[in-house]
Amino acid sequence: MNYKLEIDVSPVYELLDSFMLYVTKKWNSNLDIGPDWIRDVDSRIAPQQISALRQAAEWPFEDYDVLYAWAYSRGPASKVTQFLDELEACSLEECFERTAPFFESFTLEECARIKYSYTPLLRLWYDQYFRHTEQKMLTLMIEDASEKKMLESKMDIVALIEYASGGMVIEDIPELETIVLLPTVHNRPINTYCFYKKLMLVQYPVDVPQDSEDEPPIVLLRLTKALSDPTRLRMLRFIAHEPKTMWEMQSELSQTREMLMHHLLILRVAGLLRVHLRGEGTERYSIRPDGASELQMFLESYIRI
Repeated sequence: MNYKLEIDVSPVYELLDSFMLYVTKKWNSNLDIGPDWIRDVDSRIAPQQISALRQAAEWPFEDYDVLYAWAYSRGPASKVTQFLDELEACSLEECFERTAPFFESFTLEECARIKYSYTPLLRLWYDQYFRHTEQKMLTLMIEDASEKKMLESKMDIVALIEYASGGMVIEDIPELETIVLLPTVHNRPINTYCFYKKLMLVQYPVDVPQDSEDEPPIVLLRLTKALSDPTRLRMLRFIAHEPKTMWEMQSELSQTREMLMHHLLILRVAGLLRVHLRGEGTERYSIRPDGASELQMFLESYIRI
């Protein structure tokens, strides 16, 4: 597994993350920003602008894979406005030529729909929300990425990705050449990934300082929530000795796929799962040994044993 690793910091990815989370409300209840974030944003945007942004909720979720590919293909962008200006100015043919190499099948019609539909909404989102928080997000991402870059010379690439993402294990994927680590704040504590031709983008949550030492650490709250449900405990016991597929868990635990996905997300968020990737659509799950030790460490630290 001789992969090339890149660690990319750009506010453009964070713009896309925040826009996607706002319009789709995906993972809403499991994010650190929580449901109140959307209500707070709504309170500061005019109703007609909210309606304009929300129309994107009906569009295919796979569109975001294209938007992230556009962000990557343009290289490091120091400013979101620069990215949006270039996206507006480039011709449809140029946009298509930059995008098509990332996908097995991508049409000019799809490119036109995404370019002309999303670009004005991303500009609106930037003006109404993101420009007010861009610098704060960028500072956190730069600090975290600097730490990960320091570890590049000390850790194996696969081990570094697992450490950064809290449990994502890249196994042997023959067609994969480059893995890009992208720090993210809005997505905390979710880590996500996109597969392209020979390329994989991995978004991992950055570490954010705790506001008050008197409050229980967010990590501890996630761990105790994850372990409070009997079904999730049975899942951990089932996968403790070897990685299991979703189908194997469905058969053994008599759970629907939807409920398993719900429980798996909570366990992943808590850092209790390793997700083994062998290519798109081939996830297996195993227990993350560091999870139990982190529970003890955070609990003892908070209650001051």
